[in-house]
Amino acid sequence: MEEQEFINQLIQGKQTAYSQLLDEYQQKVFVTCISFVPNKEDAEDIAQVVFLEVFKSISNFKGDSKLSTWIFRIATNKSLEFIRKKNTKKRLGFMQRIIGSEIPIDQTNYFTEFDHPGILMENKEKSATIFKAIDTLPESQRVIFTLAKIDGKSYQEIVEITGKSLSSVESILYRAKKGLQVKLENFYKNEQS
Repeated sequence: MEEQEFINQLIQGKQTAYSQLLDEYQQKVFVTCISFVPNKEDAEDIAQVVFLEVFKSISNFKGDSKLSTWIFRIATNKSLEFIRKKNTKKRLGFMQRIIGSEIPIDQTNYFTEFDHPGILMENKEKSATIFKAIDTLPESQRVIFTLAKIDGKSYQEIVEITGKSLSSVESILYRAKKGLQVKLENFYKNEQS
């Protein structure tokens, strides 16, 4: 089926089109979400939010990009929103500890719950360390590094998802790699001592 015809069926609310969309994209969207949020349950929740947004907003899809690019852009944005909310809760929790508030806070170490489907059990600890380092990168570097190196997107797909130029994507990815190299070297030096 031609993409525009498929989009028209989605806009019309055809159940078969929604089923086809889920069949084709559900696992791909989940992998993108878990690349940003390395926790299976949270990634599944975010993926559901992504599809709700797709269903709700399909009539606003302008066709400036491929449907898949638009869906991955939504998945990336929803994952980042989740991370921002989680980080806000962490900062709030830190402030509560400082001022001695009795409000209960989430004290779990989120990035030790790493559960990406492509990671073997024996590599989970190393992966958690890497994800902690990725989480400390500036957001633009974190997004591009995650899309390229964890989600396996091509540079062209990253350009389309982020709206940045190819040279900008390459430059940001280079800075992200350099920053991670320094952070991980420091981490492993500290582990040795």
